[in-house]
Amino acid sequence: MKMHTPPHPGEFIKEVYLNELQISERKVAQKLKVSPSTLNRLIKGQSNLTPEMALRLSITLGRTPESWLLMQDNYSLWLVSKELNLDNVEKLKIPA
Repeated sequence: MKMHTPPHPGEFIKEVYLNELQISERKVAQKLKVSPSTLNRLIKGQSNLTPEMALRLSITLGRTPESWLLMQDNYSLWLVSKELNLDNVEKLKIPA
């Protein structure tokens, strides 16, 4: 089954919050209590969203921490599925 291209959490933050609400990365980083470079790496997709950042984003931007982590998991799964060859992986036959 082919998955659509899910957004990286940083891309989502940029489009939905920074661009739409015209809020600067620096302002959001300040509210998150992280360095601007930390947020910038996330926005650029150079780093993955961690559970700690999910908790911070939940407070600052809303949504549940689980939804932020799910977004990262969906993106990561899509990314690896494009490159991983599973042709030789076999299904385990489990007796009923």
